[in-house]
Amino acid sequence: MTSATPLAGASLWHAQAHMPTALAKRVTIVGGRGATVITADGAELLDAPAGLWYANVGHGREAVARVAYEQMLKLETYHVFGRFVNDVALTLADRVTALGPIPDAKVFWTSGGSDSVDLACKLARRHWQLEGRPDKRIILSRNNAYHGLHGFGTSIAGLEYNREGYGSDSLIPETARIPANDLAGAEAVIAELGPERIAAVVAEPVIGTGGVIAPAPGYLEGLQRLARQHDILFIADEVITGFGRTGTMFACERFGLEPDMVLMAKGITSGYAPLGGVLISPRVWARFFSSDDAPILRHGITYSGHATACAVAHANIDILEQEHLLERSAELEGVLHNAIQPLADHPLVAEVRSGTGFLAGVQLRADVPGEAVVDACLDAGLLTRVIHNNTLHICPPFVVTDDEVSFIAKTVRVALDQFTA
Repeated sequence: MTSATPLAGASLWHAQAHMPTALAKRVTIVGGRGATVITADGAELLDAPAGLWYANVGHGREAVARVAYEQMLKLETYHVFGRFVNDVALTLADRVTALGPIPDAKVFWTSGGSDSVDLACKLARRHWQLEGRPDKRIILSRNNAYHGLHGFGTSIAGLEYNREGYGSDSLIPETARIPANDLAGAEAVIAELGPERIAAVVAEPVIGTGGVIAPAPGYLEGLQRLARQHDILFIADEVITGFGRTGTMFACERFGLEPDMVLMAKGITSGYAPLGGVLISPRVWARFFSSDDAPILRHGITYSGHATACAVAHANIDILEQEHLLERSAELEGVLHNAIQPLADHPLVAEVRSGTGFLAGVQLRADVPGEAVVDACLDAGLLTRVIHNNTLHICPPFVVTDDEVSFIAKTVRVALDQFTA
């Protein structure tokens, strides 16, 4: 499964990796089909994390590959700067805004989730500058939150180790954190900072990389009310939850939210091509579309609305709809919850978090060697990884069977039993 010596490609610098360990224990994935991936040494592994939360429709979809091929033969892409655009970016914009939780939204395409975070934070600050309220610059985020690793994403991270080492507490200084699930605590931070200085609050409906933390009952709705009350933009980061992970197209539907912006990526293409976007409410976009003297948003990404990526997104959404995978995701939520919750009784487990969407986190005790548990799972045919707070990441493709979900829980238990013994 892993090798004591580096495999081919030792020149690659892995993301978020301790490189000596990564080189010594590299796992090279060379293929995939459905919920399974195949390693360079031929091992088949059930993909419990769905890659990095993205492989919603599973691996190896020929229909998606054919759509990409046909689009590339026609037009690989053309940019959307100025008055130019490609036709697929237009049709996908109409489709996704119609599916989204913001009435009469516009969408600004990006190349992924971190791009979407940066755009939304810049746009929030630009919005208040144009409103004549230049002091509203602070971006709030939640403790344990992860919002990518671009400039703003690094700055608003609720995981302190992602902000450290750059010479200041935050790359972009006007940021602050609020408690992850404490409305009174959030209100106290807002009062301390002064709502007249706060531009936006960014929140994942379910915190992902921070440990798979579901919102406390009423928390998200209350946070949106606080934002409205204090004239703060509310931004929902649905990079993980969007496109079915919580049983609805967007988690905002599940929680009754109508934010000012929604961030998208990952599940919009199920990883078959890099694409992201921001859904933007009329409150924010209207000024930029209104008249001959409308301001210009000085922001753009070369591959915004990449034609092939947009064609892939169309094909991916077709699969979600035709195979009723949102309904299947909702059903699998209960299957996973029932399978994984008994692990809470294991002596090496600190907490199991599941039951809000088709994803779960198994937090191991601090003294348990999480990476060694991952190695034991790999040897048994299960791919998982350790995320924040020594938590095993479980977020499978929507095409898994009930038996495969049971296999995940059983394999984790067997791996833990090895260390108990």
